[in-house]
Amino acid sequence: MRFLLSVTMAAVLMISAPAFSQDNEEGDTYEQLKLFGEVFERVRADFVEEVSDRELVEAAIEGMLSELDPHSGYLDSESFKDMREQTRGEFGGLGIEVTMEDGLVKVVSPIDDTPAFRAGIQSGDMITHIDGEQVMGMNLNEAVKMMRGPVDTTIEVTIRRGNQEPFDVEITRDIIQVQSVRSRVEEDIGYIRLTSFTEQTTGGLQEAFADIREEVGEDELKGIVLDMRNNPGGLLEQAISVSDAFLDRGEIVSTRGRDEDDAQRWNADSGDMAEGLPIVVLINGGSASASEIVAGALQDHRRAIVMGTPSFGKGSVQTVIPLSGNGAMRLTTARYYTPSGRSIQAKGIEPDIVVEQARLESMDNGLIRREEDLPRHLENDFDRRDGQDGEAEEPEAGSESGDTEEPTEEELVSPKIRAIPSRTTSWRVHWISCAAWPCSASWKSTDPHASLRQNQAYRGRTWPLNGIT
Repeated sequence: MRFLLSVTMAAVLMISAPAFSQDNEEGDTYEQLKLFGEVFERVRADFVEEVSDRELVEAAIEGMLSELDPHSGYLDSESFKDMREQTRGEFGGLGIEVTMEDGLVKVVSPIDDTPAFRAGIQSGDMITHIDGEQVMGMNLNEAVKMMRGPVDTTIEVTIRRGNQEPFDVEITRDIIQVQSVRSRVEEDIGYIRLTSFTEQTTGGLQEAFADIREEVGEDELKGIVLDMRNNPGGLLEQAISVSDAFLDRGEIVSTRGRDEDDAQRWNADSGDMAEGLPIVVLINGGSASASEIVAGALQDHRRAIVMGTPSFGKGSVQTVIPLSGNGAMRLTTARYYTPSGRSIQAKGIEPDIVVEQARLESMDNGLIRREEDLPRHLENDFDRRDGQDGEAEEPEAGSESGDTEEPTEEELVSPKIRAIPSRTTSWRVHWISCAAWPCSASWKSTDPHASLRQNQAYRGRTWPLNGIT
């Protein structure tokens, strides 16, 4: 019986050999698969604890895919279901987009109005421990599963941020309902915030723009601010349709895979939703993937000024391929390029106007001496008259000697910016001085007519940008 089995196996190998040995490379592949089979059988037989065949195979697949790049991976049936829910705009968890870097979980960006956002998690934070357990050694799916859990339960993550000492943050899990589009009106400027690119994004953008135009008036609307800061990306087709909404013609994005014949290009259809209105796009280090496609397309076509800091730099496209057993594989299949042919992989979109992240903090003046501390200082005339003649009369409202209205907290903290391109080929950029201190910015443009006027006393309509990051 053992002899017959050996003969049968030999026959199978002889029949299969030509398929694997057309050249040396295929022969090597066969040898590697044979090695995998040997390891698989040895683990099944001798590992200290019993492990199912399914667990071994899934772990092998995950290891193969995760070693390719940070964005490829295996999705079991549960993870695949979670991913579909996320692209539909509702899922459970903390509300952060993450990736793996140097064995740790890196936060690409927190999602607006989620537990992670409210807890102060920032783009670029590194998660080293989850509930006291080291992240080093986990794959991305394992880390994500640990961070998800029942609603209203808490989780403690250890954060490493820049050169600071690691610190713990406690976050309460919640249902994450992603409202991918928000909008409001500031005088005659429309503000549209895109938090992610889900199936709802293009429709939400069109509704938001229609509401803004109706509120301001079709002839009164002067421009649009499109805020994609901390937007981690999402669906490629949604990035294309959002770009198309503001472009009348030309290429939006192209993708190129390993095979040159697989190159694809997407072009804008005729019709600009904003009808040529000036646009400012806001980005930062948390703007990734689909948001970089939109920013790059509008920048290359000179349709918008891009303002902020360089974006994340994810210039690759992942294809989700369903597999048998209700799972799927997420595989990096192409790089994408902006209309001018730029690849932003690991580089990011460079803004036209760089506005670095800043924080306004009060400073202790310490032992700085003031006029009243100097010996023989002159007394204030008003105080002296007040002591002699009794209470001084309150100045009438609106009089020159009356106190001016105190600025609001937003006016003190937020720089006032007017950065709207004109409808000609040149740009009109006015940098308005802050209410409490001078502001500065750097300007990059290939337009020979571009100019930047810093700290001008121009008090036209301005747009407050809160917490530029």
